[in-house]
Amino acid sequence: MFSDADAAALYDLQNPWDPARFSSDAFFDRLVMAAESVLDVGCGTGSMLHLARESGHTGRLAGIDPDRAALERARRRTDVEWVAGTAADIAWDGEFDLATMANNAFQCLVGDDELRASLAAIRSSLSDGGRFAFETRHPQARAWEAWNPDNASDVVDGTGRTLRVAHRVESVDGDVVTFTETTADAGGSVLRVDRASLRFLDVPALNGFLSEAGFTIDAQYGDGEGGPVTGTSRVILTIARRA
Repeated sequence: MFSDADAAALYDLQNPWDPARFSSDAFFDRLVMAAESVLDVGCGTGSMLHLARESGHTGRLAGIDPDRAALERARRRTDVEWVAGTAADIAWDGEFDLATMANNAFQCLVGDDELRASLAAIRSSLSDGGRFAFETRHPQARAWEAWNPDNASDVVDGTGRTLRVAHRVESVDGDVVTFTETTADAGGSVLRVDRASLRFLDVPALNGFLSEAGFTIDAQYGDGEGGPVTGTSRVILTIARRA
């Protein structure tokens, strides 16, 4: 058996939140530490907000995510507000200076209706002039082409067992990529198969949705160091402001 709780723990091993090592983590960490009140949308296991508290953030911190197993790990800290739900479920009204979607969580908003509802809810959660910062993979980099079993990775989990995690793309339909993630034990026995779809929006399409939702673009970067979006950028880091 490989439970949802196991999957959440494995996620933390594969995706450690470390601003000292990863420039995109540092990008969000700087914004969070400078904001009085922060809502992390798609907070997952809560690593970003955990570190903010540990680093001395004294303001309001809240996270929302539909993955209840991930939230159980997030709730190991009780000095942060944790809510089960999707971005479109956000019910706060004008309460946050900053909303974030780190680790490409924005790409999980696949359909137009879901994206519009989510952006509307995020905007409503912000105070006047509040900012929304998020990260998404740039489609020009075609990251999904590396999502194949030849690029499987091994990881040792918290119990000492070695697991192999492999991805396989099922379809590319316009700007939506659907793929599977297979987790197997050291002997090759499959423990779990998860399926997901991610949307890869380019800058014009992305900015069109933001403008329609009532945001203005403060800045867009092609890397965590603040470089411009170029023809070789692998990510799009956006800071949008509630208009």
